[in-house]
Amino acid sequence: MSGTESGVVVGVGASVGVAEAEVLDLIGAVLAEVGVAAGAVRRLATVEQRATEPGLLGAARTLGVPLVGHPAGELGAVAVPSPSPAVLAATGTASVAEAAALLGGGELLIGKRKSARSTVAVATLPTVVTAEPAAPAAPTEPDLRHHGDAEVRGAGLVDLAVNVRTGTPPAWLRAALTAALGDLAAYPEQSAARAAVAARHGRPAAEVLLTAGAAEAFVLLARTLRPRHAVVVHPQFTEPEAALRDAGIAVHRVLLEAADGFRLGPDAVPEQADLVVIGNPTNPTSVLHPAAALAALARPGRTLVVDEAFMDTVPGETASLAGPHQLPGQVVVLRSLTKTWGLAGLRIGYLLAPAALVAELAGAQPLWPVSSLGLLAAELCSAAPALAEAEAAARQLGADRRHLLERLAALPGVRVHGTPAASFVLIELAGADRVRERLRAAGFAVRRGDTFPGLGTDWLRLAVRDRATVDAFAEALARCR
Repeated sequence: MSGTESGVVVGVGASVGVAEAEVLDLIGAVLAEVGVAAGAVRRLATVEQRATEPGLLGAARTLGVPLVGHPAGELGAVAVPSPSPAVLAATGTASVAEAAALLGGGELLIGKRKSARSTVAVATLPTVVTAEPAAPAAPTEPDLRHHGDAEVRGAGLVDLAVNVRTGTPPAWLRAALTAALGDLAAYPEQSAARAAVAARHGRPAAEVLLTAGAAEAFVLLARTLRPRHAVVVHPQFTEPEAALRDAGIAVHRVLLEAADGFRLGPDAVPEQADLVVIGNPTNPTSVLHPAAALAALARPGRTLVVDEAFMDTVPGETASLAGPHQLPGQVVVLRSLTKTWGLAGLRIGYLLAPAALVAELAGAQPLWPVSSLGLLAAELCSAAPALAEAEAAARQLGADRRHLLERLAALPGVRVHGTPAASFVLIELAGADRVRERLRAAGFAVRRGDTFPGLGTDWLRLAVRDRATVDAFAEALARCR
């Protein structure tokens, strides 16, 4: 039997310091005017510069919905029925409430209504039609090139799909990068950044390779190494396998099982493997493998690649292999500055490996592979104050993750396998592919799981967010199952 799901989005404009009660009173009056129940509200929307206004955040919490902040440029491109030159001059859009309601929504139910310090408009959300599931299709090969950023393309979605810490880059890092814009005429010079990264991990600078994001490191390894028996341990980040296949290298998959909590067994990796790639903590399972379990994979004649892109989300980085060690074979550790520091667009990461391998990989890079701003970020984010901030963020993340797990545990049919340790949680629930679309209609973007080898359409990855966002999401998930 088929059905429909719909709702409304409430656009809100507000002055600085507006009271929560004033916003709620105006929303209530407007909803009553159009005959819409408060339970039909799926999200509040406003201009980005007001998205942290306490009165608006409080109103969203009271209604149990997310507050979405749209860039002023996007709102300014929306035609509104009640434009105001004064509002246009102040915010860059002719009506924050109407533009925010219409952006990503359907038809305007009611134009802006005003109180002393706020305005409200209401628009319908596009109707999403759900139907009985079709007969199971034949298994298909996962799309290894699908990543979480594809889930948040489109306006007005609360992002639980991309594992980047919210509120980043921090103000001090933005200020430093902005101040360095005047130096862009000079070619990038790596020595200070390499030295900082090397000192951060207690290794010689010759064992550090700076890259345009950790993804570049996977490509360099695939183009440089010539393994006879390459193994990628799944479920995990799919880019390493995609890079190997692009380089013409056959890939053997080791699939870890949900029933085992996605833990790595002692005999999981075949002895003949001369290249092994594994994540720690692993994306998307959030499992943190003990350092000893990964060290046991090292062998003479084998290159062990450990993707530690999310290790700085673990307090104390307790399972890291990034420090100096005497393991046999070649051990390669990849790190990223994307997740904790919000630098996905800057493309900066690095690789730690024996000096001879670093030199060989560097030879496969183009000249000046990392921008001067990326190098500055690597230097600053390796310094003691930044490491202290990252550690505090990791501890706060742990508390927020526990809250998310508590809310998920209260939902029948939602299962978490193993012990999550990173900035995301993998859940299993029947029909997750359809639930994902319903959540999208409700204003939340989550990461589909079926593009990861070893998973399928009953899996979703959720980024850990603050308690208020988690509470709103959990209530939406309860409605959308």
